[in-house]
Amino acid sequence: MTVSGFTLLSRVTGLARETLIARAFGASQYTDAFYVAFRIPNLLRRISAEGAFSQAFVPILAEFKNQQGHDATKALVDATSTVLAWVLAALSLLGVLGASWVVLVVASGLRTDGDAYPLAVTMTRIMFPYIVFISLTSLASGVLNTYKHFSMPAFAPVLLNVAFIFAAVFVAPHLRTPVYALAWAVIAGGILQFVVQLPVLKKIDMLPRIGLRPLRALAHRGVKRVLAKMVPAMFAVSVAQISLIINTNIASHIGPGAVSWINYADRLMEFPTALLGVALGTILLPSLSKAHVDADSHEYSALLDWGLRVTFLLAAPSAIALFFFAEPLTATLFHYGKFDGHSVVMVARALAAYGVGLVGLILIKILAPGFYAKQDIKTPVKIGVGVLVFTQVCNYIFVPVFAHAGLTLSVGLGACMNALLLFIGLRRRGIYAPSAGWTRFFVQLLGACLVLAGVMRWLAASFDWVGMHDAPLMRIVLLAACLVLFAALYFGMLWLMGFKYAYFRRRVK
Repeated sequence: MTVSGFTLLSRVTGLARETLIARAFGASQYTDAFYVAFRIPNLLRRISAEGAFSQAFVPILAEFKNQQGHDATKALVDATSTVLAWVLAALSLLGVLGASWVVLVVASGLRTDGDAYPLAVTMTRIMFPYIVFISLTSLASGVLNTYKHFSMPAFAPVLLNVAFIFAAVFVAPHLRTPVYALAWAVIAGGILQFVVQLPVLKKIDMLPRIGLRPLRALAHRGVKRVLAKMVPAMFAVSVAQISLIINTNIASHIGPGAVSWINYADRLMEFPTALLGVALGTILLPSLSKAHVDADSHEYSALLDWGLRVTFLLAAPSAIALFFFAEPLTATLFHYGKFDGHSVVMVARALAAYGVGLVGLILIKILAPGFYAKQDIKTPVKIGVGVLVFTQVCNYIFVPVFAHAGLTLSVGLGACMNALLLFIGLRRRGIYAPSAGWTRFFVQLLGACLVLAGVMRWLAASFDWVGMHDAPLMRIVLLAACLVLFAALYFGMLWLMGFKYAYFRRRVK
């Protein structure tokens, strides 16, 4: 709940930031250029640092903490931060120098989209150093999560959104090219996210010291183990990111605004994904790692079972909302200023397609730690390669029919396939054994979801959500009332069917 609370604050401020960006720039070549440029350091961050690094670093850090004491753990943190900082600084320099080529690889379609290509190149050069700061932030978060300090890592992303909001409101109007304000906000937000965690790290005597001798740090036995695990983990994360690069390139060829439509849909899709998947995954990975070190297979399986049930309980209604209530959500949040009615329809289509695979997208974040905590990276890699092929086959089928929405549909279906294969892998290895009551649990969820879907569909069709553009306050109040009604209806239906909420009051050890 602590992590979800701060993550909720992060996502609320994130939606506020996207609303302001939509109002100021709409869905245009300017936003296409910005989102392409912002995606590039984000992709590298996920490949080289946040995703692969966390998956490899956290289990080994937990092992050092539980078995080798404070001094050895601190030495591991110092050596790892030194190697990470130097490698990423060099990577950042290469990115700045080769920005033109990088943009061409990621979104070649921008070359035919007016000024979008040179804008994207310039903003890529501005934002590339972000990878250094956000990767050090990931290291700090991994340390704090291992020491059960979840609040500050969950709060840190709020500062990136604050930087965006400040730039959009106060800086952009004074620039000759206003969209550049967003690029500089990324750098400011990256620095703030790292700096805000330093006092907590100092309090637990885990403040990382970045040395001037990276080769010496590279020789640390713990760093060698982290790197040995990172190589396959980087490949595992790269599979997903390669798929995202392909999708971005395809979107850049669909036409002006397509990249932005998908990005706005991403922001809404990531709201439940972050609240559930990231929050639960963040908490579960250190706890699963501890259960693995303690050789407590029963606790390991019980943690996974708890995480999966919480995911289904909260992800199912979220998926229904994205599918049946996409247009009201999009119109209420983004339909202001330069963001027109056509963009509302386009974003809503992409969002509804995401609804098909939302449960799978969240389940991956619960199932994958089941392998990572046991330091098994190879299995998710093999699954990821198959899913990459499957996703691109889906693109070949759906993009000609649904255009940009076909891309989000393919991502969702690929995520469902990924989650299914991860689940099968956990079951076959005896890592996870479902507890009793899953059949009854699914029957109760199905009943509540069917009622919820019917009510959502009726309310979405009963009001002209796009037409209420001139009455924004009324539209906001109506949406808020609908969401309260949906929550009460869903949980009320579950209660009437005898659902046992007490099971979810589990305390993660």
